Amino acid sequence: MFFPTVTIIGRPNVGKSSLFNCLAKRRISIVDSISGVTRDRVSVEIEHEGKLFELIDTGGIGINDVDELTHEIETQIEIAIQKADLILFVVDVREGVTPLDVDVAERLRRINKPILLVVNKCDTPRFELQAGDFYRLGMGESLTISAVEGHGKSDLLDKIISTFPNLDTNKKILKPVMKITIVGKRNAGKSTLINTLAHEERVIVSETLGTTRDSIDVKFEIKGKPFIAIDTAGIRKKRQIQGSIEFYSMARVERSIRRADVVILLIDAPRKISQVDKKIGDYIITQYKPCILVINKWDLAGDVEISQFTHYVQSRLPGLSFSPMSFISAINGDNVIETIALAQEIFDQANTRVSTSELNRVVEHAFNLHHPTRKKSKAAKIYYSTQVSVCPPTFVLFVNDKSFFNADYERYLSNQLRKNLPFHEIPLQFYFRQKNRETNLPIK
Repeated sequence: MFFPTVTIIGRPNVGKSSLFNCLAKRRISIVDSISGVTRDRVSVEIEHEGKLFELIDTGGIGINDVDELTHEIETQIEIAIQKADLILFVVDVREGVTPLDVDVAERLRRINKPILLVVNKCDTPRFELQAGDFYRLGMGESLTISAVEGHGKSDLLDKIISTFPNLDTNKKILKPVMKITIVGKRNAGKSTLINTLAHEERVIVSETLGTTRDSIDVKFEIKGKPFIAIDTAGIRKKRQIQGSIEFYSMARVERSIRRADVVILLIDAPRKISQVDKKIGDYIITQYKPCILVINKWDLAGDVEISQFTHYVQSRLPGLSFSPMSFISAINGDNVIETIALAQEIFDQANTRVSTSELNRVVEHAFNLHHPTRKKSKAAKIYYSTQVSVCPPTFVLFVNDKSFFNADYERYLSNQLRKNLPFHEIPLQFYFRQKNRETNLPIK
């Protein structure tokens, strides 16, 4: 199926990321007044009038990156240009034609691809009149838009899909089987793992701390199965966060965890597990996400035994003690494919339903093994249990008094269900509902 790619190009601060978010109808790329916020290629699938295309946001051409990543950013821009079936050349009407706009136009003129000039920040009719000045760039007729206000958005989308008249609206793209979010502290190797899975330099890899800022969806396939891996910014202690860019990066990490079907918590083997690793683990627990504790750079761990390191990790992250562990080298590709297979296994577990009779049998057994503590002359009772949903598997237990069933007892039930039902390596969610009339026979 022909699935066209549309790449957004322009100098810094013309509103490329704002336009990207506007067309995507959600905040994906970080938008900030500071130049050079976008570094990697950020992409999203757009559907308009039943037709699909991939939209790519890029860094600003001509930026001098403060972290000396200019070459890497330019490489990502060039890849995006080469992938493009249509280029949106974005300019800023308020700034007028700048020397850097002219340089960008000269660069684009050397490639044999259709180009659409998009004049951004046209919030009023006065600015729309000024858009005519950009004819000087020799890019033909332009489209005016206000990415922030959304003015001109529909016209731009119509123009984009009209460029690809042979798009088949009847065929559907094969949806990824699951989304895998990769999280961890800075320089744990998240971007290296993404590039290994994608078999290309999909995101920038650098020793510079904080290279990745956006959360980036990257498609990859294993044996014909499509997946999405979500690269995220490296997390550090809250008090060390500097400026709005890092704040928004952190917010996107949390959103990416919430979007995930499976989370990979990437742990840097040569470094100790820190408060940052614990903080990430705690957030994964609160969201009830299946998680794999992936130990990266295991080739640099020396003579440490796997069993010894497993005990160390579980002691530092006790809330994820049920999560499986995998030892990899992202840069060498060691055990990477096997880790994705493991992610598929726990994703399947999270989608499992058990029969009501089987569930009640296991709950009754667990209750008989260990009752909640009595309160004066009153004893706890469980009347009935049922599974109400998956991802995460969620159970409602009808009881005589909810106050008996505290967090400790919930953890106990979770462990018992994981032991006796096909939920061995995933989090489980419980709701206790008080039942006033004992119309059901209680579990004794």
